[in-house]
Amino acid sequence: MTAETADRATATDDAGDRRRQQRGWYFYDFAVSVYSTSVLTVFIGPYLTSVAKAAADADGFVHPLGIPVRAGSLFAYAVSVSVVVAVLVMPLAGAVADRTGRKKPLLAAAAYVGAAATAGMFFLDGHRYLLGALLLIVANAAQSVSMVLYNAYLPQIAEPDERDTVSSRGWAFGYTSGALVLVLDLVLYTGHESFGLSESDAVRICLASAGVWWGAFALVPLRRLRDRRVPHARDGAVGAGWRQLTATLRDMRRHPLTLSFLLAYLVYNDGVQTVISQASVYGSEELGLDQTTLITAVLLVQVLAVAGALGMGRLAGRYGAKRTILGSLAVWTLILTAGYFLPTRTPVWFYALAGAIGLVLGGSQALSRSLFSHLVPRGKEAEYFSAYEVSDRGLSWLGPLVFGLAFQLTGSYRDAIISLVIFFALGFVLLARVPVRRAVAAAGNPVPERI
Repeated sequence: MTAETADRATATDDAGDRRRQQRGWYFYDFAVSVYSTSVLTVFIGPYLTSVAKAAADADGFVHPLGIPVRAGSLFAYAVSVSVVVAVLVMPLAGAVADRTGRKKPLLAAAAYVGAAATAGMFFLDGHRYLLGALLLIVANAAQSVSMVLYNAYLPQIAEPDERDTVSSRGWAFGYTSGALVLVLDLVLYTGHESFGLSESDAVRICLASAGVWWGAFALVPLRRLRDRRVPHARDGAVGAGWRQLTATLRDMRRHPLTLSFLLAYLVYNDGVQTVISQASVYGSEELGLDQTTLITAVLLVQVLAVAGALGMGRLAGRYGAKRTILGSLAVWTLILTAGYFLPTRTPVWFYALAGAIGLVLGGSQALSRSLFSHLVPRGKEAEYFSAYEVSDRGLSWLGPLVFGLAFQLTGSYRDAIISLVIFFALGFVLLARVPVRRAVAAAGNPVPERI
């Protein structure tokens, strides 16, 4: 065998191994997205709110740790606390993963802590609003930590010109699983009496089954993904991890254009995350829609998000990821403006808005992830993706907090939704100012033909 033939064979083997890992990588989106859709977007907000209202005093307040909280604000506050916990843990997880080269064991730990907390929501009944808030905080934080480690594999398993496509396919897998499980949830919820279940029983089974699904399908990426060996790797002690994080933050100052992108992403993604987490509460409490309408609306989002993620991936191949994301932010602004004026008890308009959200949701997130992967210096993927995930969640406590405070002060969710427009408008301006081609070159990476 000649040297040239050997090189071609090695390249073919490498490409085959890369595709195998990509297929495994997609399945973590397939596993974890059910938590985002069935739990966070559909069931836990209205259900935890109903449990808190059942435990509330005559004035409509519960008193966790002696603090008076309007029952309708508890869910939003719990989401905010979970984000704060995640922000404290995510950088440490990323630093330890890069220091030791052992992303997979950390991914497994985060995934199964989150899956167990989600499965534990089966026991959320009666007046157990504190249990529900605690499980939500643990599950939400664990999901965020796992996404740091999951996203950090993208530069490792995909060549620069593949990343928009690979990232978009991952989101498409996630939305496919979300749609599939929502169909099963809808059958169980609408037919709970025929199964001999109460409405509360049906909701708790839907919540717990998302945790079981998460844990079961997480086995696929944990079997197929492989960790890279790190020269001179040492055990990732907590103190060492924080020292590595400090070094990472100092290193990131050498890449100001990467930081500029992170700032833009932090701002506009806060709007995205708040819409995702608060949509069901807004629909049920402000618009007077029933749970069946909410489930079918989110199911519509899942179906269209698959097409949206793949379609926006193709648009990015033609026009570049940056321009495509900017276009999606303009659409988000129009969606929220329309949402403010939605009439109550009119499902058809809510469905129309859900369809529009589906077309831009997956694509804007998938392309943001792939665009950032071009801005990461080689060998520092987990550390930088921990910063990305901090940006993903870092201000995401602010949107839910604004919703919670708005309801606390005014008793109306409608007053809060229009405030989210500022996140998309400001994010658009900040992203438009980032010279992404220079940013990729400054990170020491090859610049794709279109980006």
